[in-house]
Amino acid sequence: MQDTNSLTDKVTSFSLGAHVTAAAFLGGTPVFALGDGQVAFGDGARRIVAHQDASILCATVAGGRLATGGDDGRVVAVSAEGACETLADEKGRWIDALAGRDDGSLAWAAGKQVRARDAKGEVKSWGAPSSVRGLCWASKGYRLAIAHYNGASLWFPNAAAAPEFLEWKGSHLDATLSPDGRFLVTSMQENMLHGWRIADRKHMRMTGYPSKPRSLSWSHDGNWLATSGADACIVWPFQSKDGPMGKPPRECAVRANVKISQVAFHPKALIVAVGYDDGWIMLVRLSDASELLVRRTPDGTKAAITALVWDAAGGRLAFGADDGAAGVLTLPG
Repeated sequence: MQDTNSLTDKVTSFSLGAHVTAAAFLGGTPVFALGDGQVAFGDGARRIVAHQDASILCATVAGGRLATGGDDGRVVAVSAEGACETLADEKGRWIDALAGRDDGSLAWAAGKQVRARDAKGEVKSWGAPSSVRGLCWASKGYRLAIAHYNGASLWFPNAAAAPEFLEWKGSHLDATLSPDGRFLVTSMQENMLHGWRIADRKHMRMTGYPSKPRSLSWSHDGNWLATSGADACIVWPFQSKDGPMGKPPRECAVRANVKISQVAFHPKALIVAVGYDDGWIMLVRLSDASELLVRRTPDGTKAAITALVWDAAGGRLAFGADDGAAGVLTLPG
């Protein structure tokens, strides 16, 4: 790749000293949830211990705070100022998944137990048929998508009715709802994605992955779903009422024999950030597959990108890696 196609000089890099579980922006500040139980602000000079003697397994933003889930069974909310509040303690169980909303609502899963805490702090519970690995809020309405064994469920926590069950045999891991709420997609143990058109439960199978596609990201217009799990960024088209059925995906950011570990669509443009198993990061424009290098690592690097997130304006990209390396790209202009 030519230097003219590089943004590496726009990246501020630093080391956080522990596996980066997740990254986010709070009040304009990049924050990083770490495997050693800490939350680091900016370059890591300011840190707080969210989970004492425990690991952070998952994190999400809810109401302007970073919510973290640990292997100590606790759900903790961390503000931009560094204040911590314990929201839940599922004693003896790991927090396997989190999903947050802008109004402060938060959902978490511990084993088969799913809980939804609304913006006023009221908690509702539902027992899933099996352990839950993936949660996702609908963009409109108080509805939660839940991935579990043999399918997924759609739950309205404030409704008395039982959750709607969408069946497909196998172990479903991550869950994501399209921005318009028409489609639900889950990643699966079998190196594939499964989807449903929610209106009529029509099935959609997205196969061909050499490994599990654990990172999923929708474009801002909801027309594309970018996915990891291959040595190319696989981007499925969702413009039509049938979703991607009968249409091939786009493949971009190909690097031979190096799998993609993280993807993140820009919040306002059809540009996707792509992180690799060896720590490289690239930006790809969907219209013409043109690439810009963001981060290059030495040959033989084994530390995968584990976190990749844009700020709300799309001017900065925060990233973190398995070895504790992290940084922020600031786009020019």
